[in-house]
Amino acid sequence: MSLTIKPRESCAFDQLSLGEVMLRLDPGEGRIRTAREFKAWEGGGEYNTSRGLRKCFGYKTAVVTAFVDNEIGHLIEDFIMQGGVATDFIQWRADDGIGRTVRNGLNFTERGFGIRGAVGNPDRGNTAASQLKPGDIDWEHIFGKLGVRWFHTGGIFAALSATTAELTVEAVKAANKHGTIVSYDLNYRPSLWKTIGGLHKAQEVNREIAKYVDVMIGNEEDFTASLGFEVEGVDHNISNIELDAFKAMIETAVKEFSNFKVAATTLRGVKTATVNDWSAILWHDGKFHESRKYPDLEILDRVGGGDSFASGVQFGFMEFNDAQKAVEYGAAHGALASTTPGDTSMATRKEVEKTIGGGGARVVR
Repeated sequence: MSLTIKPRESCAFDQLSLGEVMLRLDPGEGRIRTAREFKAWEGGGEYNTSRGLRKCFGYKTAVVTAFVDNEIGHLIEDFIMQGGVATDFIQWRADDGIGRTVRNGLNFTERGFGIRGAVGNPDRGNTAASQLKPGDIDWEHIFGKLGVRWFHTGGIFAALSATTAELTVEAVKAANKHGTIVSYDLNYRPSLWKTIGGLHKAQEVNREIAKYVDVMIGNEEDFTASLGFEVEGVDHNISNIELDAFKAMIETAVKEFSNFKVAATTLRGVKTATVNDWSAILWHDGKFHESRKYPDLEILDRVGGGDSFASGVQFGFMEFNDAQKAVEYGAAHGALASTTPGDTSMATRKEVEKTIGGGGARVVR
């Protein structure tokens, strides 16, 4: 059974995301604590999917977020514009001069190498996006008048504050009302929840949002932590995944949340920060679909790989409405995104399709 997706010609946007976009500061091969220079990028779990769909797959996308109206805010906006993502729905907040009441988010990120894992050190207190609240966005105009085929948000944005959780619920309800497919990446981050209720609050918020989700995305830790489902035979470090046990958990989840039309996850076996086993699995219409496997995938920068998987899944459904193609496009796009620096994909559709077909890394001339 295919997903019921609005036709392209009836909508102003193929996809819209809701989330915080931060300025990512990357020390390259070095460490944050000893860096003398940083490479600047933009990045955000939800936004990254919109950029991937626009730059890799050529879809019309937009982002709903908020920035302080200062030089840093406009730098991040400039990155978004370079990525081709529409900025129509960015909310601007007045600068108080020093960031006492509102500021833009920063994300210091180490890629990791070998036995040294990747490190994320976000600095996002009191950000403009975290202060977004119900009533700030005219969802009726966006989903009802303009039209959007696919709406994506996730657990990172919902965890920023009580009001972003409420806004997320408001958004997914509005998208449902107007027949827009809703996808949600659980993206559990303990650091975001620890001072606002911890695991209990994470499950309370995410289980409410889950009632309105068509396509639920998350790895094994996300499903266990955010929704309270258990995976048998998985150790506390999530280092050994029994695929059959994971499938059983997904089947339990889709029974409890009968609105889930798709549940998908990446399967990452971390050997070192630089070498991972990588693949993906997707449930749809009572069947599981597995991507081709990418054993010993060499990683340059793992951050954003899961977001590129999510955008590939979205493309596979919107372009073909085919579950097997969706999981293949997602896994290949995520694998390629891991070979370049920054949060966002630098892959092309041709490269994704070559990878799906088993194409090697021979020089292209």
